[in-house]
Amino acid sequence: MAMSLLPTVKNNQITVQKFIDWDKFENVFYNNFYLDKYKIVIKMPLVPKKELKDQIKIKKFNLEKYTFLISYD
Repeated sequence: MAMSLLPTVKNNQITVQKFIDWDKFENVFYNNFYLDKYKIVIKMPLVPKKELKDQIKIKKFNLEKYTFLISYD
């Protein structure tokens, strides 16, 4: 019997939407990967800061409630 740390994904597929947004409070542009099935977004700065702490963010997110600058494939 094989064991896995990650839960299996139905049909081995995860839908990912990609988009760019701007955080006006931090004055940072983010490249975002939205996992629709799990309603989370992975946010990575387009231009990383010199300090590495807390640059990548993972958040619960409802894409329908927000406006973003551009989506892409």
